Amino acid sequence: MQLQVARIGKPHGIRGEVTVQVLTDAPGDRFVPGTQFVVEPASAGPLTVESARWNKDILLLAFEEIETRNDAETLRGAKLFIETEELDDDDDDEGWYEHELEGLEVRVGGQVVGKVSGLHTLPVQDLLVVTATDGKEILIPFVEQIVPEVNVGEGYVVVTPPPGLFEVNAEDEAKPEDTQEPAGASEERADAGGNA
Repeated sequence: MQLQVARIGKPHGIRGEVTVQVLTDAPGDRFVPGTQFVVEPASAGPLTVESARWNKDILLLAFEEIETRNDAETLRGAKLFIETEELDDDDDDEGWYEHELEGLEVRVGGQVVGKVSGLHTLPVQDLLVVTATDGKEILIPFVEQIVPEVNVGEGYVVVTPPPGLFEVNAEDEAKPEDTQEPAGASEERADAGGNA
């Protein structure tokens, strides 16, 4: 079985290092020198870790096969996978990887409110990235209380969001009450028109 552990970002420096979006909760185990990754697209790999280091909170990887910034540029957007036979029982509880979730309908009370467009794996809890039907991006905590059902076979997830979760990203928009005129303003205009 293949498990996605990272997505490659932009080149860093001139020696072929790249930034990566980490998609595993065990980066210290996954990115050790000598580790070989299966790459999607296949034409970009396989890739073997030469070095791994952190720059603040960004992981930088160098690969034995990549020597220049130009080579590194060709990797942008590539996905890194490891072959894994052994899945711990703990992993079965978590169970879902980004490529399995992307494109699933997001349903709230039977109504489709958007689609899953990604998964952010974080130390505390994972976040589902949902593109709502109006095009907005919403981050939903990927915990059982809020996402009680994931049905990959039928192509949907069920979400029970706390009040306001889907409105959080819409706060900057004008609220309907902001556009209402003060009470009595229309009558004053009418009186003024009548007196003219």
